Amino acid sequence: MRKLTSHPFPDFLDLSSLLSEEQRMIQSSVREFVSKDIQPLIREAFQKDHFPREIVPGIAELGLLGSNLTGYGLPGMDNTSYGLVMKELERCDSGIRSFVSVQGALVMYPIHTFGSEEQKKKWLPALGKGEAIGCYGLTESEGGSDPGSMKTKAEKKAGGWVLNGSKMWITNGNIADVAVIWAKTEAGIRGFVVPTDAKGFKTQKMTGKLSLRASETAELYFDDVRLPEEALLPGTEGLKSALACLTQARYGIAWGAVGAAEACYDEACRFAQDRVLFGKTLASRQLVQRKLAIMLSRITQAQLLSLRLGQLKDEGQLHYAQVSMGKQNNCEMALEVSRACRDILGANGLLDEYVSMRHSCNLETVITYEGTNDIHLLILGQEITGVAAF
Repeated sequence: MRKLTSHPFPDFLDLSSLLSEEQRMIQSSVREFVSKDIQPLIREAFQKDHFPREIVPGIAELGLLGSNLTGYGLPGMDNTSYGLVMKELERCDSGIRSFVSVQGALVMYPIHTFGSEEQKKKWLPALGKGEAIGCYGLTESEGGSDPGSMKTKAEKKAGGWVLNGSKMWITNGNIADVAVIWAKTEAGIRGFVVPTDAKGFKTQKMTGKLSLRASETAELYFDDVRLPEEALLPGTEGLKSALACLTQARYGIAWGAVGAAEACYDEACRFAQDRVLFGKTLASRQLVQRKLAIMLSRITQAQLLSLRLGQLKDEGQLHYAQVSMGKQNNCEMALEVSRACRDILGANGLLDEYVSMRHSCNLETVITYEGTNDIHLLILGQEITGVAAF
């Protein structure tokens, strides 16, 4: 009987055998790129609270920006391949996956889905090549889990629109060239494509974060920002359009969280096998083996869930509540795994030369943004009971 290898990339049920040759090649290429070009930078980036922009050309060259979108020079990957990309990026750091998620799922996707042909031609090729960086403005300081309460407004004026308000917790906000902004209009909530160099558009980097430090986060301010008529994303219809974008991002997060858990698990396994206490390795201790077994089971369950979500998405059958299940389950799993791995590492786990503590810190953000853990449980609860508890 063959030996079941559980690390460095735990695949206890041999799920890689279910992938196509192309999917395995994509995963391998991203893994190699991340290991060579991003991993050496991430420790310092996290320490200094900045996003390493020098990695953007390489990410774009691999076709990872808007990778599951078609046309306009975009790769058109299948959604399982896209998920594998997210997993490999977050295996390095959640901030790197966040950058790619925002660019693709929250900026390129709404332009691709709701935009005019002129908007698509202007922005999608540039965003896909990394020549432009985008951000997504939905969350406000008093909104959080209730985006419908937004105060940002776009008023119709002769020849266009006037935008006033603010947004908070915006990934890429202070490095973006273009922003997809959601605002209230007389006709309801609509989306707008807003160049960040527009007069009256200001950004402020958010500092003091203890999580997702290798990612740029900003507040956005709009003071009588005048926009032409064609800034409106014509296909947007109310808050449901904004939430459709979040569903795209949440799908990628469900995959990405698995990558973070895998990285922590691999580190803990190696440490336990090398660390000797009381004359025996940690790996020989019952308590440690129990922890590793539970972690491997939970990681494997999350891998299965992610793979099935990818199949459903490629079939056009994926429901937003199923995405919520994936996001909630996998983020909670990854956070629990990262904490357990840090515990196995002991005091060594507090040092930034190990990855588990950094992943644990990052996952506190990942389990909160794009819908908190509780919100996703309530989405599932509504689907189960037919009663909204929001």
